[in-house]
Amino acid sequence: MANLKELRNRINSVSSTMQITSAMKMVSAAKLSKAQDAITKMRPYADKLTQLLQYLSVSVETGDSGNKLTEERELKNVLIVAITSNKGLAGAFNANIIKKVRELAVGEYKEQNIALLTIGKKGNEVLNYKKYIIDHNDDSLVADLKYADVAKLTDKIIADFVAETYDKVVIIYNHFKNAGTQIVQVEQMLPLVPPAKEEQKEINTDYIFEPVKEDILAELMPKALKMQLYKALRDSIASEHGARMTAMHKATDNATELRNDLKLSYNKARQAAITNEILEIVAGAEALNS
Repeated sequence: MANLKELRNRINSVSSTMQITSAMKMVSAAKLSKAQDAITKMRPYADKLTQLLQYLSVSVETGDSGNKLTEERELKNVLIVAITSNKGLAGAFNANIIKKVRELAVGEYKEQNIALLTIGKKGNEVLNYKKYIIDHNDDSLVADLKYADVAKLTDKIIADFVAETYDKVVIIYNHFKNAGTQIVQVEQMLPLVPPAKEEQKEINTDYIFEPVKEDILAELMPKALKMQLYKALRDSIASEHGARMTAMHKATDNATELRNDLKLSYNKARQAAITNEILEIVAGAEALNS
């Protein structure tokens, strides 16, 4: 059994850790409330924009728009946009994204040339270490998310796709469901695809378009892509705070349990030491009397 000094040091160390994890949990809970409110408010707009784009894409016959953003090409080069965080201590939040990237690299896209656009330090550090080709990395979007910065990055992605540097672009991020649940989402960004035939039947396309559908579609597509990436980042940020809050809650509970076990061991060791001292005193007294 460890001596009393060692146990006291361990109890103090675990107590300090528990205070830190508890504080981090409260900070993440406060940030989560703001991030959750932001993603909840923007989802209706993003969904309506996607719906409007579907109305237009159904109305315009394939190939009539002349828009390269809808062009299906032979799949040779794929760009994967991997959204992670700048900080750790969030459970499996970043590990799940990295795992999904590797699954796609050795699975669905194993025959293609893959490049990565990493958003967040953690994903870039690990994937760069694994010798993946990093086309671009941006940590500032996670630290300070602004629509103007997202729009600038989306313009770069669109330019690369139009220039045929990449034949397909997909986004991988954590979709926020609730504080305890984050779902890894894989979305195709480019080329834009129309809704499935079953969904097309449900879409009412009886609209009057001014000036013409093709011009509206060409104007709307880049905005929809920017909103798609912006929404994915909002989702990811909310998911990060939820994951960190949950991880720190579990860490605090584990630290509390460990501290209680150490205190019990300390009290047992202290009791044993006191008992030994009493026995030594009694034995000494008996020796003097004999």
